[in-house]
Amino acid sequence: MTETLETNADPAELAKFSELAHRWWDPDSEFAPLHAINPLRLQWIEGQCPLAGKRVVDIGCGGGILSDSMARKGADVLGIDLAGKALRVAQLHALEAETPNVQYREVSAEALAAEQPASFDVVTCMEMLEHVPKPESVVRACAQLVKPGGWVFFSTINRNTKAFLFAIVGAEYVLNLLPRGTHEYLKFIKPSELASWTRGAGLELQEAKGMEYNPLTRRYWLSGDTSVNYLAAARRP
Repeated sequence: MTETLETNADPAELAKFSELAHRWWDPDSEFAPLHAINPLRLQWIEGQCPLAGKRVVDIGCGGGILSDSMARKGADVLGIDLAGKALRVAQLHALEAETPNVQYREVSAEALAAEQPASFDVVTCMEMLEHVPKPESVVRACAQLVKPGGWVFFSTINRNTKAFLFAIVGAEYVLNLLPRGTHEYLKFIKPSELASWTRGAGLELQEAKGMEYNPLTRRYWLSGDTSVNYLAAARRP
């Protein structure tokens, strides 16, 4: 694991999320946006691929917000991350909430792909690609992990002036939705780049959706506008 940690994880990013780990399940904390968008993410995933009975791996699961909700839909879920403190919070929450069929492991996507190729019906990688040095490597690992015919779901942030203004200036400095320094603009990913990586990894893109936010009503919704936050669904042939 050490080799993968050095090659495709940013120690500063891991430290940042570890420091906040105890606040993952506080819906009024720095993770409030994740709690707010989780029902939308879950509904979108379920709309493409009903989760009941599926084997799922949630890459970059953090404190387990999405992992937990997918398990409650009847999936057998493995959440993986390299931030140990966040994983311990996820495990503790699963015990306290008595969430069925969810487990957590401190392992990289690449290492798990080498260990368990073509083992999962569904792979999710949400709000994670923009936090690693080599996102294309994670995309390849996702493609290796999913079974033929299975689904891979991504969500990330576009790289353009509007995304800089909305996702960094607006969310971190004006509205204080996220801690300052949560995102780095140069790590944002254009949909064309993500599409190229997924095709290169042998996946076929099925759908892309934008996620928008109204600061006055504090409401999130999915739309056709992928200019800031967006989700992408792909399948392995």
